[in-house]
Amino acid sequence: MTHLADLPVWAAIPVALFLLLGASLALIGSIGFVRLRSFYERVHAPTLGTSLGIGFVLLASMLCFTVLQSRPALHEILIGVFMVVTTPITLMLLARAALYRDRSEGSDDVPAAPPAQTTAQATAPSAPDAAPPV
Repeated sequence: MTHLADLPVWAAIPVALFLLLGASLALIGSIGFVRLRSFYERVHAPTLGTSLGIGFVLLASMLCFTVLQSRPALHEILIGVFMVVTTPITLMLLARAALYRDRSEGSDDVPAAPPAQTTAQATAPSAPDAAPPV
């Protein structure tokens, strides 16, 4: 048996709403993952759904266990921080690896690499009204 029967109604309603909202966002991310065509489009939908969806699920968990245990349950904040930090980094690494692979294979689906700058171009002033060096 669970102790959720002891959860008061005033806390059960927001917990249920937060869980439904988080699950809905995760569902939207999953649908986007299935419906989008290319890898570069597919990688965004689950990432956004996960980031915001997990926030609402963790908020529901914090509220539920804070009320049931009569003390603040803050360990979910650590889980949220790890999710918010690692999900975008994983997205960036996956996208860059796929971009590198597609460019090295000569795929037409990705833009060409920008032209390499020489040292003189990189150090030149970018504004046309900038004063020349003395």
